[in-house]
Amino acid sequence: MKYITQSMTFEIQEPTILTLGKFDGLHRGHELLFQCMAKKKQEQRGLKAVIFTFDIPPKERVQNIRMQALTTSSEKKRLFQEMGIDYVIECPFTPEVMHMEPEEFIQKISKNLHVKYMVVGTDFRFGHQRRGDYHMLEEYASQYGYEVTVVEKIQEKGRDISSTFVREEIMAGNVERANELLGYPFFVEGEVLHGKKMGKAILGIPTINLLPDSGKLLPPLGVYISEMEWRGYRYPGISNVGCKPTIHGDNPVGVETHIFDFSEDIYGEQVQVSFLKHVRPEQKFDSLEALKVQMEKDIQYAKVYFNTRKGVQKN
Repeated sequence: MKYITQSMTFEIQEPTILTLGKFDGLHRGHELLFQCMAKKKQEQRGLKAVIFTFDIPPKERVQNIRMQALTTSSEKKRLFQEMGIDYVIECPFTPEVMHMEPEEFIQKISKNLHVKYMVVGTDFRFGHQRRGDYHMLEEYASQYGYEVTVVEKIQEKGRDISSTFVREEIMAGNVERANELLGYPFFVEGEVLHGKKMGKAILGIPTINLLPDSGKLLPPLGVYISEMEWRGYRYPGISNVGCKPTIHGDNPVGVETHIFDFSEDIYGEQVQVSFLKHVRPEQKFDSLEALKVQMEKDIQYAKVYFNTRKGVQKN
């Protein structure tokens, strides 16, 4: 997969099928777009699948609204690659782009990306003041030589599945519901860092520590049943999202995970931790011994949850 960024001078010579959007939190609605692209690629040999997105959510610049991302750029990049996307264009959302008229935008992308097909949702908007929509894409299709496929929104219990819907569920701690909307477990990825080693040395419960990207949305502080993915394998465990209030010192908010029956040294490795079920809020204990007792209860609760599943699964 080729990743194009930091420039408006993008160009692809091969014929392409294109979808456009923010793609924050790749959910089941987005999956329909990608399935449509994959089907068209199979029917029309030689087509390249292209995703066009922006380096920041347009709301950040237009409305000065800063939101943490459901999926960071690096996380999206990996997901796109797994989906068989050929090109990802992460366009800088500059003032020039923000004020570009939708007709000019259509002309630019259809020509520079050699677009033969576009796949968009009914709520897709683009161009200055969001004047462009799928009707406009259809209006200019014959002029610029592409076809448009419009994908209807899908619903969950009477509500459109959207990034906003997913965000609300995660912020409420409803990770199981969020995972249903996403179609996969909500996750955070990062490098395994050296911690204070108190889990293993003092509590007898070894853990790994991740410090997520500052722009990544995390679920509420608390304990979650989780899975850690490393080198294509998944391992069951339990994670704490928080700042370790029982441990003295100024601890940044991170993700600390105890992996069941795991003894590999993975410091410095890139891993992914997925959240499967909320167990309890984070709390401060009167002593490390009290913390250990509660952690052991949490671990047993999680093991019951995993009882009917294999401990290690190959992707």
